[in-house]
Amino acid sequence: MELAAQGMKKAYQDMDIDKVDELMADITEQQELAQQISDAISRPVGFGDDVDEDELLEELEELQQEELDQELLNVGSKEEEPAVKLPSVPSTHLPAGPAPKEDEDEEALKQLAEWVS
Repeated sequence: MELAAQGMKKAYQDMDIDKVDELMADITEQQELAQQISDAISRPVGFGDDVDEDELLEELEELQQEELDQELLNVGSKEEEPAVKLPSVPSTHLPAGPAPKEDEDEEALKQLAEWVS
């Protein structure tokens, strides 16, 4: 126990209540400064601080309605593409196509077959 008492006396030898109060005041001041910095960092900055989301949605709906109204008013006024002109369907029967021509080789084979028989 004596050793512990000597250790405590030595540890507190350079300390007095004024130094402890000053140290505690410095710590409190630094904590307050840290809290102010934390508050400043966590605060939203710039656009959106004073914007009402319901007001923005209402404005968006109005713009969309105006655009829809404009489209509905202009439905019939668009220029239609010209119709493709196709030839008319013939009303008479078409003549039969020419008879298929026999190939010269086939005719030569027929003549050869007649000659052999």
